[in-house]
Amino acid sequence: MKGPSLVRSLGVTHSVLYGLGVSIGAGIYVLVGLAAGRSGLNAPFAFMISAGLLLFSAASFAELGTRMPVAASEAAYVDAGFKRDWLTLVTGLLVIVTASISAAAISVGSAGYISVFVNMPMPVLITGVILSMGLIACLSTVQSVTFAGVMTMIEVGGLLLIIGAGLFSGAEIFTRLPEALPAFSMSDWSGIAATALIAVFAFIGFEHLVNVSEEMKDPSRTLPRALFLTLGITAVLYALIVWIAVTAVPPAELAQSSAPLALVFERLTGLPLGTVGSIAVIATLNGIIVHMIMIARVAYGLANAGRIPGFLARINPTTRTPIIATLFGVVAILVLALLVPLGGLADLTSLATLAIFIAVNWALIRIKRNETKPPDDIFLCPVWVPYAGLTASVLLFVVSFLPYAK
Repeated sequence: MKGPSLVRSLGVTHSVLYGLGVSIGAGIYVLVGLAAGRSGLNAPFAFMISAGLLLFSAASFAELGTRMPVAASEAAYVDAGFKRDWLTLVTGLLVIVTASISAAAISVGSAGYISVFVNMPMPVLITGVILSMGLIACLSTVQSVTFAGVMTMIEVGGLLLIIGAGLFSGAEIFTRLPEALPAFSMSDWSGIAATALIAVFAFIGFEHLVNVSEEMKDPSRTLPRALFLTLGITAVLYALIVWIAVTAVPPAELAQSSAPLALVFERLTGLPLGTVGSIAVIATLNGIIVHMIMIARVAYGLANAGRIPGFLARINPTTRTPIIATLFGVVAILVLALLVPLGGLADLTSLATLAIFIAVNWALIRIKRNETKPPDDIFLCPVWVPYAGLTASVLLFVVSFLPYAK
């Protein structure tokens, strides 16, 4: 489309803050209890296993993102690998749908946290949350990502507060470390496999960095660094949080709690639950903003490629952002949050994301097979990496259908 274009304004710091904002969402504040119930003291090990499996896909995204630093990235990768218009369109729409469902679920959760402090009807709170975050997402990319980045730092600060409380709570957190390693029993490894699937949902978000690669100053260097830093920081934080949680509170009790991290914080410090509740509000609001930014960029990319109506590719000359595409995402999230029951959609989001990972890794395999010499100045991963990413994604996808993963 003719007219203003996106601006390359994001460096490594902004990119990592964006990646952490998508990855470290409200999920970790509720998933700890479920993880403890499935694998007990082995839960941190399961999170690290999941991060290791996702590392291969992160490398595939890094190479493809430096080959094609564009919005609607997953759709562009599938198009380059398979040359099938229908598959390209389905991939792009799948990314938008899964992000919209996730953002709607986070919006409902955010309104729930806010209702503790503000006595208003839930539909009013949900609408207010989504519309206000939509206005922020319409700002220039640097402004909206900076705002989200500040909230991300507060959000991460809440996790660090719990980690600090755990580290200074006594020597037990260190002396019990051997208990985190699983025994050679089917029950232990079954629980780890089930927890690894939960962890996939907790880690989802690092891959969305590719959708803002068109706005990175130097994507060939910024994108790989941001991807690996985001996944690495998230993995370390999650492993520490889960270990502190299962050592501070018995796993069976943790699994029964509706606010597991708040319970852990109260048990470690004796301070009121509202402290973590306030941070959870910030975490959820931040998750909504970064999802809106990503949805708008994917819609913009698909429209710019002529695959969906072209008006969604219009860039506002003042903010240099796709405001129409952003508003499209806001409306979709609002409708889902108000009208669709969202229970159990976390599993569907995980499965859809794994399907996208499968398609992206497979696309990179086909691209590598069909070229004689790779382009210069890209992040180039070894030939076996996308095969490993494909295998790991298929494995996690299959595990989700096993009885113990429910």
